[in-house]
Amino acid sequence: MQSIRSTVGLCLVFITIVLVMFVLSKFKTPELSPDEMRAQGVFILPTPRDIGPFELIDHTGAEFNRQSLEGHWSFIFFGFTNCPDVCPTSLSVLGQVENQLKRQDPELAQNFKVRLVSVDPDADTLERLGQYVGAFSPNFLGVRGAREDLVRFTDQVNVAFAKVPLRSPVAGSDEQSYTVDHTGNIVIINPRGHYHGFIKLPHNSETIRLSYQTLEAQF
Repeated sequence: MQSIRSTVGLCLVFITIVLVMFVLSKFKTPELSPDEMRAQGVFILPTPRDIGPFELIDHTGAEFNRQSLEGHWSFIFFGFTNCPDVCPTSLSVLGQVENQLKRQDPELAQNFKVRLVSVDPDADTLERLGQYVGAFSPNFLGVRGAREDLVRFTDQVNVAFAKVPLRSPVAGSDEQSYTVDHTGNIVIINPRGHYHGFIKLPHNSETIRLSYQTLEAQF
């Protein structure tokens, strides 16, 4: 009789463990392995890099500097408001990620910050940046600064940009039109304010969301 009771008890313990593991697997935040992230264009640095001093300004008029990167995950795209395709597409994807996070985990969404740093300081005023990023999310920030100040930041996160004149002049003006070539990566900054990694084009909302959830869970 004692043997039967022990066997039943062990079976109940085993069933309980299986049920607990099943429930935990259902509620566990999905994570990506390093190989899965790399396969989808997300590259995490072996050792996050500290970022030195820089001074920019966001579209609300507040200073944007090294301290502005601390306490949350920053997903930073370097672009400009006149960009015809890559910039609006990437910001739209980041807006989708934010909306998905709000629906699934509002607390996690609070720690997900998107910034557009302008690589066209000659044309992108604070007002213009504010209107532009606000079209994608009221939580996004537009950031600008003088070219030399901007380079202090971009050099540290491996972002390049260059003003490229176009052949045809602006209609009704003698002024020559131009575009800005720039790196299309989304730069990831961790809550310590360190350069943590980057996401290559093309950008996918599900990849970014799962990568962020993975980084947040493991940080």
